[in-house]
Amino acid sequence: MEEKEEVQRSSIYAIRVTVGQEKSTADVLMAHAKKQNLPILAVMAPANLSGYLFVESYGREAVEKARAGVKHARGMVSGELSLSDLEQYLAPKPSVVKMEVGDLVEISSGPFKGERARIVQVDKEKEEVTVEFFEATVPIPVTVKSEAVKVIQKKGAEEKQP
Repeated sequence: MEEKEEVQRSSIYAIRVTVGQEKSTADVLMAHAKKQNLPILAVMAPANLSGYLFVESYGREAVEKARAGVKHARGMVSGELSLSDLEQYLAPKPSVVKMEVGDLVEISSGPFKGERARIVQVDKEKEEVTVEFFEATVPIPVTVKSEAVKVIQKKGAEEKQP
């Protein structure tokens, strides 16, 4: 006679946290879970959602135990979340991978909005690019987030003149 092995499924729970403390709270919560040997699989602090963490675990009780005593963890949201609820937070950010030194860009936000510049350095880890503006009398490198620039001409592409 065969015994059926019971497969335990993980669930995703949301925790309310102090705004601005998401990353540090996630780190402390994961450390508590490891110290107490709790079945917490993952903790996510989405950059585009303030005041919440998502925790994947094999039970609500494990999340409650991990959360207990964590300074900025305010409480749990009732119910479980599905993966489809989280899809909007899992979407990839604009990729700096497609940008390279020499590309012509236009700044799309911040104090330099509308200015055109050339990329002089790309930092893929920080998702930042350093640019030099065309209109500047003295070329001064300025570092901006990659999502604040839009490539308008790739390096090596001929600029069309009328």
